[in-house]
Amino acid sequence: MSRTKRSDIMLSYAHKMRRQPTEAEKRLWRHLSGAGLDGHKFRRQAILGPYIADFYCPQKNLAVEIDGDTHVPEADATRDEALGKKGIKVVRVTNVDVLTNMDGVLRYLLMELDACADRWPHPNPSPEGEGL
Repeated sequence: MSRTKRSDIMLSYAHKMRRQPTEAEKRLWRHLSGAGLDGHKFRRQAILGPYIADFYCPQKNLAVEIDGDTHVPEADATRDEALGKKGIKVVRVTNVDVLTNMDGVLRYLLMELDACADRWPHPNPSPEGEGL
């Protein structure tokens, strides 16, 4: 299969997943969308190589996965390792935690985000409006 065809398939699949989110994905997205989690921006159903992450923060190179009934721990570990080799950290939360302990999930995500270095430097603007 050509790279272009595979990319088209991944885009189509990600688009379908965006249109049919689980209840846990809907609830977590309410907190992550629009830089709602302490200013961090996330993408939903982001394509990361041959994988699609539930949520992805490009600034911190952090993928967030919500594990439900369809997840297979061995396959998830292989996937997480492959993404880790590309510098992408994967954190996992469960459907149950998102649905019953959102405050705990958000604290956990903030802790993980704080532990990740920024991928791109942010110059501190001077009072005159110029960067460093």
